[in-house]
Amino acid sequence: MLTSAISTTEIQNTLAAQKNFFDSGATQSLSFRREQLQKLYDAIVQNENEIFAALHADLHKSKFESFGTEIGLVLGEIKHTLRKLATWMRPQKVGTSLFHFPASSYTQAEALGQVLIIAPWNYPFQLLFSPLVGAIAAGNTVVLKPSEIAENCSRLFTRIVRETFSSEYMAIFEGGVEVSQSLLAEKYDMIFFTGSTPVGKVVYQAAAKHLTPVVLELGGKSPCIVAADAPLATTAKRIVWGKFVNAGQTCIAPDYIFAHKSIVQELIAELAKAIEAFYGSNIEASPDYPRIINEKNFNRLVQLISDEKIVYGGKADKAALYISPTILYPADAKDAAMQEEIFGPILPILPYENLESIVHFIRQRPKPLALYVFSKNNKTIDYIMQNTSAGGCTINDTLIHLANDNMHFGGVGESGIGGYHGKSSFEAFSHQKAITRRGLWLDVPLRYPPYNRISLNSLKWLFKNVM
Repeated sequence: MLTSAISTTEIQNTLAAQKNFFDSGATQSLSFRREQLQKLYDAIVQNENEIFAALHADLHKSKFESFGTEIGLVLGEIKHTLRKLATWMRPQKVGTSLFHFPASSYTQAEALGQVLIIAPWNYPFQLLFSPLVGAIAAGNTVVLKPSEIAENCSRLFTRIVRETFSSEYMAIFEGGVEVSQSLLAEKYDMIFFTGSTPVGKVVYQAAAKHLTPVVLELGGKSPCIVAADAPLATTAKRIVWGKFVNAGQTCIAPDYIFAHKSIVQELIAELAKAIEAFYGSNIEASPDYPRIINEKNFNRLVQLISDEKIVYGGKADKAALYISPTILYPADAKDAAMQEEIFGPILPILPYENLESIVHFIRQRPKPLALYVFSKNNKTIDYIMQNTSAGGCTINDTLIHLANDNMHFGGVGESGIGGYHGKSSFEAFSHQKAITRRGLWLDVPLRYPPYNRISLNSLKWLFKNVM
């Protein structure tokens, strides 16, 4: 486990240097921002093999999964941002009421200033560097805090950042809870946090002391609904991929399934078939199946498995931090696995008879980060979309709404505040300054005292018809 001797003075001195650097205006030009994004891109490419090795050491991820779910997404976001940044930075003209004539109005994105990004352990590369892209693009200075739990990644990412950027522009601090607490005790212009809801509340409280805006990417129990008309072979493959990638340690993984009672048994058979098609009959030997991050999380997950409800899997090896893909049926709301976000390779299945019961179940619980529906019936899909709330949704697949740089990704309610990806990342780390510019060649005196130049009824008419 990583240890740290980082002092409050070191953090404060770093923040003071960053403030001076930001106040110098050095981060504001398009050329500077593009240069830093390119430096980040090049550093990632140059260290790709080391990143693969660190992700494998911490989570037993294959190179394919590491690139597909972490490195490739960040590289793609950098390229997308480099293409669009000049457009995003331009003033955006908006309409102006005739009441203010002669005048024009526009919004101008400006950097917030100093920002803090705190990343989790489950996707330690993607969830540190993806928000960083937005922070750079918006023209901020940055403090990064990687998760100490993914210690090989934390050590590597610290080296990469320190070799690539000066600390007066971008600093990174390793360490445990005490380092996070020291960082959160300081004032920032924005805090971006990805992690659990309980820790998100701690971050939010710390930010509130300074009235600091936040983006909180949290989690929750994301439901997956499989209607009676869903094509089960394809449905099963897409659920298995979305659930068991990263051994289920994904904030938007399908947390549990609602399956129509008429197709439950066939769905279970197809899920089992897909698992073995992906990972083989000896899953523990598969190079493509990751491991649980540490013993603490392993122990928590094992406690969520009800032995009498195992219909597939259920194997666990603490020494290897291995838990096989496990399906529980029939699950119900009282089960241990239904009391908290699972965040592991355990998939409860609950049978249902009608959509109304599903909607009621979901609405009685905190709003999830994601929701999935498998059906060929548009009325079924529309009913669920219109009567439930979630941070984001994918219909007839899982996870992929996260990977679209043209869409905002974020939570709602207890699953998060704010969002990012693509332009939304630029906007999350920017302030949209509203500007109205008036001409000096005309100055109608109606608004000035004394207010006897026009009657109140005439003023009301102007507001109704001219504003």
